[in-house]
Amino acid sequence: MTVQIVALAIFAAVFVIAEIRRTHIGIAMFAAAAAMGLLAGVPLDDIVGGYPIDILILLVGVTFFFGIAKSNGTIERLVDRALVFVRGRTGALPVAFFVLTGLISAMGSPLGGLVMAPIGMSVAHRRGIDPMLMALAIGTGLSAGGFAPTSLFGIVTWGTADSAGIALDPLVLFAVAIGVNLLLLGAAYLMFAVRGERRPLPSDGDETETGDPARIAPLRTIHVITAFAVLGLLAVVVVLAVRDSRPDVGVLAFGFGAVLALIDPESGRTALKEIDWSTVLLVGGIITYVGVLQKIGAVDLLGDLASGPSAPIFAALVICAVSGLVSAFASTTGILAALVPLAIPLVQHGDLPGWALICALAVCSSIVDISPFSTVGAALVATTVDPEARPRMTALLTRYGLTMVVLGPVVLVGGLVLPAMAL
Repeated sequence: MTVQIVALAIFAAVFVIAEIRRTHIGIAMFAAAAAMGLLAGVPLDDIVGGYPIDILILLVGVTFFFGIAKSNGTIERLVDRALVFVRGRTGALPVAFFVLTGLISAMGSPLGGLVMAPIGMSVAHRRGIDPMLMALAIGTGLSAGGFAPTSLFGIVTWGTADSAGIALDPLVLFAVAIGVNLLLLGAAYLMFAVRGERRPLPSDGDETETGDPARIAPLRTIHVITAFAVLGLLAVVVVLAVRDSRPDVGVLAFGFGAVLALIDPESGRTALKEIDWSTVLLVGGIITYVGVLQKIGAVDLLGDLASGPSAPIFAALVICAVSGLVSAFASTTGILAALVPLAIPLVQHGDLPGWALICALAVCSSIVDISPFSTVGAALVATTVDPEARPRMTALLTRYGLTMVVLGPVVLVGGLVLPAMAL
C-alpha cells in the first residue's frame, strides 16, 4: 500500500510543481511515470505501452484538418456571413456569438473559439450589451463546442473513458454539454439584460451595426470545398454513431485533411503549425502515469470512497468539485485526462452509472473556464473594450467561476447521475 500512496502523492506533486515552475506537465508526467513504474517493478515496455496512441491520432488528425479550414480562410468567411443574419437584432447577438463560438470550438481546439472574443466584446460595447452577458455567451459557447466528438474536450473525455472500459456515447456527452451551457446562457440573459444602446467607436464607419465587417470577402472554390469537407466529416461521424458503429474520427480527419492538402498544398503546410503538439504531449504524459497507477493498484485504493451506501454520491460530488476547482486555475484538458480514469472505482464499486458520472465530471471541469484565472476568462477581460469595465469583469467572472465550482457538481450530479441510477 505504501507504494500506491507514494505514487498518488507524486502524481499530485508533479501537477503542482510543474504549474508553479511553468514547465510542461505532460513531459514532467511522462518522466515521472517511467521512474515510478520502474521503482514499482513495472517493465519499461508496459509503461511505454500505456501511451495513448489512439487518442493522439485523434488529436493530431482533427487539429490538422481544421487547421486547414482556418489557414485557408474558410472559417473567417463563414463567421462573417453568419453575423450578417443578426444585423440590427441586438437581443440575438449573444446567442449568435454562442453559436459561432461553439462551432469554431467544435473544430478541433476549444480555445480556437477565443477568436470570437475581440469581435464579440467590441460588438457588445457598440450595441450597449452588458460585456458580462457577451463574455458568458462566448464562454458557454466555447464550453459546449469543446465537447463535440471532433474537438479536444470531447476527444479526451470519451477517448479516455473508452480506454478505461467505460461506455460513453460521444454524442450523449456533446448533448449534455450543450444543454448545460444553454441553461447557463439563459441565466446570463436574466442576470445581464440587453440594454439596446449604441456606442459609436472611432472606427464605426468601417463596420456595420452588428460590428461585423462591412465588406465581406468573397468565397473562393477552396472555401466551398473546405466547407463541404467539414460538413462531410461531421455527417460521417454522426451517421456512424447513430448506427452504433464506432467512428474513428482521427482517421477520418486525416483522410479529409489529406484530400484538402493535395488540393491546396500551401494551406496543408500552414496547417501543420496548427497541430496542438503541446496538448498531445500533455495528454500522453498524464495518461501514461495513470496507466502506471492502474498497474500498481493505486487506482483501486480510491474504491474505498465508494464503500458505504451513501458514499458513492458524496464521492461523485467531491470529484466533480475538485475537477472544477483545479480546472479554474489549470489546464482543463489535463484535468480531464487525469480524473476520468480516477473515477473508475466510483463506477466499479459504487454502482454509479459510468456515462453519467463522466459527463458530469467533464462538464464541471469546463464550465469554470470563464474564471479570470484561466486562459478563457483572462482573454475575455483583456478584450473588454472599456478599460474602466475590466475590474468589474474580473470581479464578476471570479464570482461566477467560484459559483460554478459549487453549483456545477450539485446540478450535474443531482440532475444527471441520480436519475441515471434510478433507471
